[in-house]
Amino acid sequence: MIDAVLLGCGGSIPLKERWLTSCLVRCNGKCILIDCGEGTQIALKSAGYTFKPIDAILFTHFHADHISGLPGFLLSMGNAGREEPLELIGPKGLSRTVNALRVIAPELPFEVKCTEISGNNETFHIDEFEINAYKMIHSVTCYGYRIDVHRAGKFDRERALDLGLPQKMWGILQKGENVEYEGKAYSPCDVLGAPRKGISIAYCTDTRPVENIVTMADRVDLFICEGMYGEDEKQQKAADKFHMTFREAAELAKRAEVKKLWLTHFSPSLVEPEAYIGNAKELFCDVCCGYDGMSTVLTFEE
Repeated sequence: MIDAVLLGCGGSIPLKERWLTSCLVRCNGKCILIDCGEGTQIALKSAGYTFKPIDAILFTHFHADHISGLPGFLLSMGNAGREEPLELIGPKGLSRTVNALRVIAPELPFEVKCTEISGNNETFHIDEFEINAYKMIHSVTCYGYRIDVHRAGKFDRERALDLGLPQKMWGILQKGENVEYEGKAYSPCDVLGAPRKGISIAYCTDTRPVENIVTMADRVDLFICEGMYGEDEKQQKAADKFHMTFREAAELAKRAEVKKLWLTHFSPSLVEPEAYIGNAKELFCDVCCGYDGMSTVLTFEE
């Protein structure tokens, strides 16, 4: 299963009840953070999580409301006793940006590794997570992310017995590793059925609607998408500032045939997003306005 938590739903500047952009995704104790706006460390603690277990931070782009919380977050991780390396992934220029921010966090008890995305699409693997970065359209280089946790096929006990494999090797094969027994090599496909449906999340903020989003969000279990403006009459303003309205986000969700849509990254002027949720529901029914601390548990289908 996957836990998904919206830590901050604000865009541009924080409000009294709304921190800036950040989202946590967790699976089997492994955690990925997407963006790290101002106040992320406070939002994380408020949601009941700690700093130390974060395995990687993905950045959509380098505007302040998506990365300004990083120095404090790194210091809090260090103070929590982290020693393991931390992976950072983001657009080209990530190393330069992180090094500049670390002027106020120069000494850490762990290594910070920066991986820069160079093309329109790129795939990364972090433990169980398969991460696909996809380019969007904003005033600066910006990427969305699709996160998949795949699920192997069902273990065929009778097949394993027919092959004469001892039970101590079953678990190894189920984990996707090869084994050797009595001079013969065996692979997981020898005892596993066809891959089953996994769990998927797509995340995008700060962009105009582009075809790449529809492709990468195809039939995901949860689509987290920016809704900078709820009002339809702000369509031109959204276009001018490279953002989206609720209706545009819902259109993407409908075309991608996602299961559920969460709207996030609201304009500071959008104090009550729920007042405009109807503009999205006209196109896509299973949609809701995000709020700080909003969470869900996504489970494998049986």
